[in-house]
Amino acid sequence: MTLTTPAASRALGGIRTATVLSCAVLVGCALLTGCQRGDGGGSGDRPDPKARSSDAPVPHGYVEGAEETSEQQSRLVLADAGTGAVGVLDLIGGEVTPLKRAEGVQGLRADGRFAYLTAAGATRVLDSGAWTVDHGDHVHYYRTGIRDVGAIEATAPAHVHGDPALTALSSGTGTALLLDREKLESGSAGRGRALAGAGRGAVVPYREHLLVASAGAERATVRILSRDGTDVATLGEPCAAAGGAAVTRRGVVFGCSDGALLVTEEKGAFSAEKISYGTRVSASERAVDLRHRAGSTTLVATSGDDAVWILDVTDRTWTRVETGPVVAVNTAGEGAPLLALGEDGALSAYDTGTGERTARVPLLSAKGAASAVIEVDTSRAYVNDAAARKVYEIDYNDRLRLARTFPLGFAPTYMVETGR
Repeated sequence: MTLTTPAASRALGGIRTATVLSCAVLVGCALLTGCQRGDGGGSGDRPDPKARSSDAPVPHGYVEGAEETSEQQSRLVLADAGTGAVGVLDLIGGEVTPLKRAEGVQGLRADGRFAYLTAAGATRVLDSGAWTVDHGDHVHYYRTGIRDVGAIEATAPAHVHGDPALTALSSGTGTALLLDREKLESGSAGRGRALAGAGRGAVVPYREHLLVASAGAERATVRILSRDGTDVATLGEPCAAAGGAAVTRRGVVFGCSDGALLVTEEKGAFSAEKISYGTRVSASERAVDLRHRAGSTTLVATSGDDAVWILDVTDRTWTRVETGPVVAVNTAGEGAPLLALGEDGALSAYDTGTGERTARVPLLSAKGAASAVIEVDTSRAYVNDAAARKVYEIDYNDRLRLARTFPLGFAPTYMVETGR
């Protein structure tokens, strides 16, 4: 690992973050009567589970076998399409934990803690051992051991979405597999439960229900199902040609042929609002793969060959930025720049309000850019470089300064971030 910034600066930032987060947790816990056990909450003073008696009260948010921390435990799950090497990069310490190789790697997706690796016709579940639980007014950060949970019989998932109880793997061909998170956390992949009639869009667990986006028909709908698959309601606002989906603090966003559909819930009742593009958009220019920092309300997606859409969910507005040819995009949310990686390997930052480019740095070769993605958290962005066998950490608030470089012993063709 090569550090390009003083270690003291990084450490000081961590101390400040830990102080702020610790205060937020204390205030939040004082306001609450307590979090339900099993909702993934946590406590900074977790006792040794062996030392805790069976009649002792369970500490707020206690998670057996996990350590609660004062800051987010970001990790990157990486896979090499050539050699089949798989590893987890811990972004706190910089070490890489190798996992069993996988022949014929075809894809990698994540739900915040678990990664789903498609290889040789099967899907392997990898526990990254890092996750965040957001209770609205306070959050908990956890870390535990990294392990290979096992394989499940599922086709390559086109969409993966999860909540504390379920993760839905949507194939995009009309089927979905629902996985029990409690079983995954215990180290067992299980068989999962098939959900028939899932449509070609995403299945999103949300507010103790399942949101199912059908696709293909001009008036394709979003259905609300109970956890056991029973129909509860069908939203009146259509979402034709449903594509990707994203869970934000303001609701679930589905990409549609005429814009986005925002689905919200209040006291058990679901409603939908269309956020129109405001202009006629061709099929190739639609926002399909919605990218964002987990929970944030600013989403981005490529638009055709040379532009990027920015969706501000709070203001219900779309902005199209002419970027030139790009292979990967992302943003950390309100106030943060749009990040776009060009086909030439140069990384650019754009002001999300004006669309003006504010910084540009050469980063990868054109060969390395071909399979690159951009993952973001609250202060850094990460870009994988398969050609150079490296991952780059970028400070996007400092004109795209290269903060750290992580050399690897394999090519990170695929990359997802966990701990969020």
